[in-house]
Amino acid sequence: MQKLILPFLLCSFFLFQGCGDDKEDVCVEQPVINKPANISIVQLHNDLLTSTSRDSLINLLSNNPVIAEVFLKRNQYPDDSVMVSVLRNRFANPGIDTLQSEIKRVFGDLSELNAELETAYSNLIYYYPEFEVPRIKTVATGLDYDLYVSDSLVVIGLDYFLGPGAKYRPVGLYNYMLQRYIPESIVPSIMLLYGISPSVNVTDMSNKTMLADMITYGKAYYFAKHMLPCTPDSIMISYTAEEIDGTRENEAVVWTHFIENELLFETNHEIKKKYIEERPKTYEIGEKAPGRIGTWVGWQIVREFMDRNPDITLADLMAIEDPQVILNGSKYKP
Repeated sequence: MQKLILPFLLCSFFLFQGCGDDKEDVCVEQPVINKPANISIVQLHNDLLTSTSRDSLINLLSNNPVIAEVFLKRNQYPDDSVMVSVLRNRFANPGIDTLQSEIKRVFGDLSELNAELETAYSNLIYYYPEFEVPRIKTVATGLDYDLYVSDSLVVIGLDYFLGPGAKYRPVGLYNYMLQRYIPESIVPSIMLLYGISPSVNVTDMSNKTMLADMITYGKAYYFAKHMLPCTPDSIMISYTAEEIDGTRENEAVVWTHFIENELLFETNHEIKKKYIEERPKTYEIGEKAPGRIGTWVGWQIVREFMDRNPDITLADLMAIEDPQVILNGSKYKP
């Protein structure tokens, strides 16, 4: 655990708690949209869960190969006949009715999801005029898979994102991972996948430093925030309100830990993953410091860089390959 406590900080970093009220997230500047995305969701979740006849199920899967391959894991079955039989039995289970009711309760007619997707994709078109909006489909498979994103197709497993009040939740995941499986996280997750894609986020693949990973993720969060200008930071990075507030309050101590331990240019994977990959907490910094804190710091560096360089566009930022350019240009020093 980091031993240095800067004297001007008012909060104990050993507890890693925010002091005072939670900070309100401020919307980033929203562009004037001239070309709406005109999102239309193809709703397949009810069709799939009610497909108990062999022919209807075969027809649905034949017309939607991604759902069969990715969401229903076709390769795990010896042949399609066995797969269809297993699925018919699954969807005939009385618990499927409860799952359908939960999806209806949480998502209703999908108007809120549609509106958020419209905002995100309209903004994406604004920043990247050549971008073509993919087809968007919703499914429910009995908690088999969460999200599929490609250039031409997005498939959303609604049953994965029912939230903490749902009767059924994804199995095999720790509580800190379940934080991202809420309705509010669906569209941010999609935008983050675009933001981390090499076709958008240019990176030097030969650079294996901690800083390179931090800036790559930081650019992705910055990108996603501009697609969803008013989405709270806590939702974007899947932190609790306490975690995001505590991290903000202790930003200087977090940065001191990285500098004093010479972590920015660390290339050892075992060390890097303690700060970048999924963990309940970053115990090396504090008992309540959230996991993936290096990605959060990268986000703050990118924000500072863009604040200091207003002439750089979002596309310009995403095309910067050298993370050192962004660090130097940010003059980051919380």
